Amino acid sequence: MLASRRILLIIGGGIAAYKSLDLIRRLRERGAAVTPVLTRAAEEFVTPLSVSALAGEKVYRELFDLTDEAEMGHIQLSRSADLVVVAPVTADLMGKMTAGLANDLASTLLMATDTPVLIAPAMNVRMWQHPATQRNRAQLAADGIRFVGPNEGDMACGEFGPGRMSEPLEIVAAIEAALGDGPLKGKRVLVTSGPTHEPIDPVRYIANRSSGAQGTAVARALAALGAEVVFVTGPADVPPPEGVEVVRVQSAREMDAAVDAALPVDAGVFAAAVADWRVASASDRKLKKSRDGLPVLEFAENPDILKRVSQMEQGRPALVVGFAAETNDVLENATAKRLRKGCDWIVANDVSPATGIMGGRENAVTLITGEGAEEWPRMGKDAVADRLARRIAETLAG
Repeated sequence: MLASRRILLIIGGGIAAYKSLDLIRRLRERGAAVTPVLTRAAEEFVTPLSVSALAGEKVYRELFDLTDEAEMGHIQLSRSADLVVVAPVTADLMGKMTAGLANDLASTLLMATDTPVLIAPAMNVRMWQHPATQRNRAQLAADGIRFVGPNEGDMACGEFGPGRMSEPLEIVAAIEAALGDGPLKGKRVLVTSGPTHEPIDPVRYIANRSSGAQGTAVARALAALGAEVVFVTGPADVPPPEGVEVVRVQSAREMDAAVDAALPVDAGVFAAAVADWRVASASDRKLKKSRDGLPVLEFAENPDILKRVSQMEQGRPALVVGFAAETNDVLENATAKRLRKGCDWIVANDVSPATGIMGGRENAVTLITGEGAEEWPRMGKDAVADRLARRIAETLAG
């Protein structure tokens, strides 16, 4: 897929810049041509010589290079590639992109390009979670910038959390998806997946048995068809797919906020098993046994994400797909749910224990639309996802 493709790779400053060397190697293995650009900060972590040797190309570093600028080299660079990739992108560079600043070669290229842009954030967890960074992330996504990562894990600074740059092969998968010529190319799709955990106290929570396998498979299938996928996932048992923007959440309210931040999208697939209720006042200390008897938990209703998005007056996705996991009267309950929520489709399945579907590898679903119910045979969850993704592509192309 990447043979003869031209990638303009901007390497930002940060310890994760070392991964860009492996990224270049992986891209060239697949036949891509890589033109590297180094920011001044990046040169503190990787050398121009090592980058040039791996890319087999000149490394561009300065905006005011008289030889290159005699022919407006920065304009040519910004428009001659099939895709602009920034890996790693720092909080500073994200801020420049959001504000439209162009005071060095990297930021000028990003301002001057009419080529799709994919960025791989890498920064301290507190920097990633800072409100300014999250505002910038939301604005860049709205501007059409694609994201891959960041991942969650140990930081070079000793902290743990989201902020690690995606691994080179994950970025390669995202590049392949961005350059794909599939039927969903140019479409942005939101997928929610996994369970939510609603805290009772710092060590206990309310949850459900969802593994997140079906939602993950759907996100992967949509990305394979060329879609830009925003994957909002609760604490699932399965790892998220490569080549998508991953947003990790815990509770229903966190998922609701993440969905808002991901909009607008062309389609929304709400496969997450969101808890209907939460403890109204979760304790900030572990609840202890007492001679006074069992603790009494008061519940509050969680936000209804599917209903809210389905009934949006402005900015509603062209296609909203919900899921209905039922244990009895599946068709009747799911049909009523579609009407009650206001979504376009419902993917219904029987998750009673005898089916082995909840947490299993297979699924047997019925697709319910305004035109009726279509029962699909039992098949692997990847096959269900592929069939659903292709139906979504046909509808959006419609």
